Amino acid sequence: MVGYKATALITTVLASGSHAFAPASIGGRSATQLSAEDTITFDKVDERTGKPTGTSFLPYEAVERAAKGSPIDKNKIKTDGTSAFVDVYEYAAKIRAGEMTWEEMEKNDLNRLKFVGMLHRDKRTPGQFMMRLKVPNGIVNADQMRFYADCVEKYGEEQGVVDITTRQNIQLRGVKIEDAPDIIDGLHARNQTSFQSALDSVRNMVGHPLAGIDDQEMVDTREVCNALNDLVSLDPVTETRGNPMWGNLPRKFNIAVSGSRDDYAHSHINDIGLVPCAHAETGVMGFNVVLGGYMSIKRVAESVHSDMWIPADRESVVTLCEAILRIFRDESDRKDRQKARLMWLIEKYGVEDFKKEVVKEITSYDRGVKVENAQPHSTEPFERRELLGVHKQKQEGKSRVGILVPVGRLSPKECRQIADLADEYSNGEVRLTVEQNLILPNVDDDKVDALLKEESLGRKSRLMANAGFIEGNTVSCTGAEFCGLALIETKVHAESVAKKLEDLLTVDRPIRIHWTGCPNSCGQVQAADIGIMGAPARKKNEETGKMMAVPGCKIFVGGRIGEDAHLSLEPFKTGVPLAEEELIPELVEILKTQFGAVDKKVRKRDKLKKLVGLS
Repeated sequence: MVGYKATALITTVLASGSHAFAPASIGGRSATQLSAEDTITFDKVDERTGKPTGTSFLPYEAVERAAKGSPIDKNKIKTDGTSAFVDVYEYAAKIRAGEMTWEEMEKNDLNRLKFVGMLHRDKRTPGQFMMRLKVPNGIVNADQMRFYADCVEKYGEEQGVVDITTRQNIQLRGVKIEDAPDIIDGLHARNQTSFQSALDSVRNMVGHPLAGIDDQEMVDTREVCNALNDLVSLDPVTETRGNPMWGNLPRKFNIAVSGSRDDYAHSHINDIGLVPCAHAETGVMGFNVVLGGYMSIKRVAESVHSDMWIPADRESVVTLCEAILRIFRDESDRKDRQKARLMWLIEKYGVEDFKKEVVKEITSYDRGVKVENAQPHSTEPFERRELLGVHKQKQEGKSRVGILVPVGRLSPKECRQIADLADEYSNGEVRLTVEQNLILPNVDDDKVDALLKEESLGRKSRLMANAGFIEGNTVSCTGAEFCGLALIETKVHAESVAKKLEDLLTVDRPIRIHWTGCPNSCGQVQAADIGIMGAPARKKNEETGKMMAVPGCKIFVGGRIGEDAHLSLEPFKTGVPLAEEELIPELVEILKTQFGAVDKKVRKRDKLKKLVGLS
């Protein structure tokens, strides 16, 4: 382990007057005096690694607020979240040696493992964890896909699965603590990490899924997303994963980097959204910056325009995001976690004054980065393009092939099938989308037909390259199968309902149906054409004649994405029972009245098959 160069860091910071990479204290322990009776003590350095703790980077004022803040913030002062980078190895060794079991771990210790991306699913699968990774720009390869399969296969068909998320990310399910070090080491050997992917961390960097292969691309987001990923999860001193500078944030933080007018990254629902736009006078490509978008149980907020534009180069993007993160880290609410998101801090400042604070922070870094006023977006007509199916690339003789992964759920077998397809047709590369699907890029045009005829994309497979407009655009959160917050099971219902709607109706465009198990809206229902959120419902009991509580949902209608993004904040219908015989007629009616759907014409041959029970 390379020693932490504390003196050099502090000298640099004092000379420039910058906050950048400046731990508030280094070496031993720190005691902050609040009053005669109350003193805060916290570790400045984790002696096992030589790294500063996350708390050591906070100004004392923030430490004081955290010490009086929410239970989670108090615990982060007591035992720094970054300690999990080593704790996970120590706990695993003890469990493997029979010296302890996971049940003997304290609740705070289990919660702290979220800093290495491990989330305990105690209500559904006690002793097993979901491990969230970091996959910047959603780009993985065949070797990594096979590794994911190897990691989860031992946990069985029901629990050992892999999920593609709405942040172009991967989640491994069923993981046990004793297996975590081998998975983490395997990820690091493959240039991936799970560190700082959960709890109060900067989440996966969402980018343009067509980066580098798109004839309408404005910015290739791959370098930017990787640079931002390193900013938040790579220690710049030791060059190891886990950056203590961001080891004690007030809440989670989302960044999206859009690469075209399609806005596949959904910039309007991220804390920082970078929207590509050329400078009106110079023609230099850059980003307009939107801020504060998020979804939670208490509030859903669309991002606001910050009146900031920066060039699309790596230094400018990293500096802007670092400046906003520093302000957010040190100044956001530490008591009420529902108010500890960036939007609340922006509203406290006011948009104009927050912009001034960001510019001031950037100037203090003395990196030559200049922020200008927002630039006008193009007003030329533009239609958002499809990601599923076969489409020509900007490279001559190459195509991209978008493949449906129903509700993002993959078995180990399916992971290996995708890896095999990637090796055969796309030079081993796989790209994930926020719709929980995948793209095989750079497929030779003369091999497309062979790809589409592969058995793993055939009629007996869940994976398909020719999905319909409904099933191909269905998105789902984890649901009650694994998540203790969910009120309903989502993935099984979402996949089943999508297939049945596809059989019943014809629509003339993609209809995005999103499912979420609870008001936290991990399934982003407010951004969907039709959003289904788990909620209470009542249904008459035919035997007793009384109304009884049943699994149910609220239905949202009219969310939009792309350049004309809009969130649907009020439910269209409430109290709808989840049972398919109740829900499907409601959805059919909505699809017909709101989206122009018509009954699907059934061929005589298919009618006959139904009559004789062959379909």
